[in-house]
Amino acid sequence: MNTPAEPVNISTDRSLTRAQRQKMPVALDVAVEIAKANGVCIRPIVLRRLDVRTGRSEDVNVPCGATQEAKCPPCAKRNRYLRMAQCREGWHLEAEPVAEPDEADEQQRWLIEFRADVQAQRDAAERDGDTAEIASWDEAIAEIDAEITAAGMRGNLSGREVSRRSRSTRRRQDAPDLPKRAMSPTTLGRAFTGTDGAVYRPSMFITLTLPSYGRIRAGQGVPVDPASYDYQRAARDALHFSKLVDRFVQNLRRVAGYDVQYFATVEPQKRLAPHLHMAIRGTLPRAEIKAIAAATYHQVWWPAADEVRFAGDHLPVWTPRAELPDGAAYPDGQDGDYLDPETGEVLPTWDEALDQLDQDDEAEPLHVIRFGDQVDVQGVLAGTPDADQCIRYLSKYLTKSLGESLDADDAARRDHAARLVEALRYEPCSPVCPNWLRYGVQPKGAKAGMAPGRCRGKAHKPEHLGYAGRRVLVSRKWSNKTLAEHRRDRRTWVLEALGLADEPVDPHRYVWKPVPAGDGTVPSLALRLLRMVADRQRWRATLLARQAEATGQDPSAIETIGRAA
Repeated sequence: MNTPAEPVNISTDRSLTRAQRQKMPVALDVAVEIAKANGVCIRPIVLRRLDVRTGRSEDVNVPCGATQEAKCPPCAKRNRYLRMAQCREGWHLEAEPVAEPDEADEQQRWLIEFRADVQAQRDAAERDGDTAEIASWDEAIAEIDAEITAAGMRGNLSGREVSRRSRSTRRRQDAPDLPKRAMSPTTLGRAFTGTDGAVYRPSMFITLTLPSYGRIRAGQGVPVDPASYDYQRAARDALHFSKLVDRFVQNLRRVAGYDVQYFATVEPQKRLAPHLHMAIRGTLPRAEIKAIAAATYHQVWWPAADEVRFAGDHLPVWTPRAELPDGAAYPDGQDGDYLDPETGEVLPTWDEALDQLDQDDEAEPLHVIRFGDQVDVQGVLAGTPDADQCIRYLSKYLTKSLGESLDADDAARRDHAARLVEALRYEPCSPVCPNWLRYGVQPKGAKAGMAPGRCRGKAHKPEHLGYAGRRVLVSRKWSNKTLAEHRRDRRTWVLEALGLADEPVDPHRYVWKPVPAGDGTVPSLALRLLRMVADRQRWRATLLARQAEATGQDPSAIETIGRAA
């Protein structure tokens, strides 16, 4: 009897040349591609879950998109479809999504009254200067506040503990005035009745861009003359773009006369400047929207950052302070100061620099950011192809970072991005940015080891191109649901399609802990991917079997369910 030949491992076959072996696909790479094709996370994070009821411990593969911002392609794609569902659900509502708060019960009322009595005792101890009594009452207040929260009340009775620094709110002379309407307690826009008696409640899709920084080559997004392109202004506009968006929403609500709700995304233009797409519930005349955009601006009241005082090897020197007795902390939270390397003079702290700015009546803001002239406003009706197209456009770039829109083969755009990143290198991105040392100011909460040009902030990373804000902006009353609640709704929908029960899980039942690096009990990434792919394929087969048993089910729904899972 002929015995079968032993299989030959061609990857170790010495008769093959190195070039031939290197051309062979890597098994792990193939597993990753199969995982992507099946919608499986390719960078799962292993967490150890302990069931406090049974004492059983098990390792669970958690998708990377559930625990961190950087997502793998399958997780990013799943998140995009989730955002599309969130946008669609809240855009064209016909009833208020926010319910009135329930009446307080007797226990809740008693807790608030008790809290008032304890607060009075604490205030009396503060007037008497009794430090021990104050500490005792503070502990009692903390316990009562915890009981108030446990009793089903939201909010904080202690109020704001940190004072806010504010400047004059008088509008700039070069900005047009905005009309104001009386506010109505509603989040819904106006409704219109057509000639056929049907009621329409249109909404809007708005696109806002930043102004020009120089001539751009059409279709390429690169400057005609990089030497004359205002990269500093482009960098500062990108850094503070999120504040400008907040101002626009404030002005929009004042003019609209109702609590305008929005779903917006920030995306890069070809010239790499951020711009805003915004779906708004309700409608206003196009002329008013353009007037609001023209009248919107944001002033950055920061210390001057145009004169370089320290650079190269001539940098401020960190000097620790003497320790305070009894473990007390310095008022500004720093345990040292940065000094001028030549004169030994202590550089002003962040608060001191702002105090100097407040005392100067002729001071000018570091930067003023405005929108550009290009404002696009479209009216959108619910259930129309235009509405679906706008929703897809809103989420078009959510699977990519701002910098990933660059074409790897376009050298001109890469050079343009490199010049923008270089302009951002020494721009202060926040009060805690080490770049303030370059301009003679200590960053807020300064500590040893800081150096200009070495800020680890998100805005300075090449993939973000200066914009450190959120990519998706959703108002609180858009759908009256958090993103986690939308995710649970879609999970329930999938389970119902599979005919499975969605049992609620006690959030206090499990304790989650990270698995230490090098834990020998954790399977390899390749093995975990294979198991997750097998689970996904088994789930898909079950879903198809359920569909075959059902009658009159649309096959296209299967693809939608698969994307949602």
